[in-house]
Amino acid sequence: MDRWHGLDDIPADLGPTVVTLGNFDGVHRGHLEVLTRVVREAADRGATPVAVTFEPHPIAVLYPERAPAAVMSLGQRLDALEAVGLGATLVLEFTPEFAQQTPEEFVHSTFVEALGAVAVVVGKDTRFGVRNSGDVETLRELGATHGFEVLALDDIGEGDTTTRWSSTQLRAELLEGSVAHAAQIIGRPHRVTGTVVHGDHRGRELGYPTANLSQDHEGLVPADGVYAGWLLRLDVAPDDPDRTLPAAVSVGTNPTFDGQQRRVEAYVLDRTDLDLYGERVVVEFVDRLRPTLRFDGVDALVEQMAQDVDRCREILSVIVPS
Repeated sequence: MDRWHGLDDIPADLGPTVVTLGNFDGVHRGHLEVLTRVVREAADRGATPVAVTFEPHPIAVLYPERAPAAVMSLGQRLDALEAVGLGATLVLEFTPEFAQQTPEEFVHSTFVEALGAVAVVVGKDTRFGVRNSGDVETLRELGATHGFEVLALDDIGEGDTTTRWSSTQLRAELLEGSVAHAAQIIGRPHRVTGTVVHGDHRGRELGYPTANLSQDHEGLVPADGVYAGWLLRLDVAPDDPDRTLPAAVSVGTNPTFDGQQRRVEAYVLDRTDLDLYGERVVVEFVDRLRPTLRFDGVDALVEQMAQDVDRCREILSVIVPS
């Protein structure tokens, strides 16, 4: 997938495109419905499927005090968009000046002049342009003027679709620790990516050595607690049996030892032979076992850790890693 950071990156000989636009934070199943339709429409029309997204989040620019926590980093978002089968993603820098474009100015400069769109696929709640003044009807009027078709898809969600899949709902589930429900919204477990760094080495002393993620990790960290999950080693070959490993994952400050720094650390089940320092890894959160607790002593903590590991084995033994 081509990754264009601004209109100037778009090749002059691109040819026709089928386009969608959005923030796509989390790239959840609602987004996937739109994105897969873009890919299908592009294949039918001999065009390139393109997603247009924004960085940073518009709310972070227009109303910083209300800015939501990002579910994904930009890099994670682009990787997830690539996995859908898009031909390209256009990342537009969202600035106060950019936000002043009228719907007509935005569509003409981006969809028409830069991308040569023959069709635009959006959800029915799509808004764009200054003060969100453009909607699907605006887009249809502009399509009639500039020669592109507009396909507006209904919202989708759980059950009878009364609950709409959204980045807002996904974010709320993660911040509550409801990672199993979050996985239903995304279509796979939520991921946090980082480099394994040295910690206090306390886990090894207790018999449960952990891989500690660097503080510059990518992806929204769920609520404090203990989780069953997977550790994916990005620096290991895809066919290596040690690439994806079952893990017990802890999020929190380790209150039993009066810890101050919030950490994500993963114990690979029944493995004490791994040297993961310096590796880039992905932690996938499958299910939450319990909240973070403060124990009266090391013995009580180790006893609970043994129970947590047993429960992780149970959960992960019947699940295939995503």
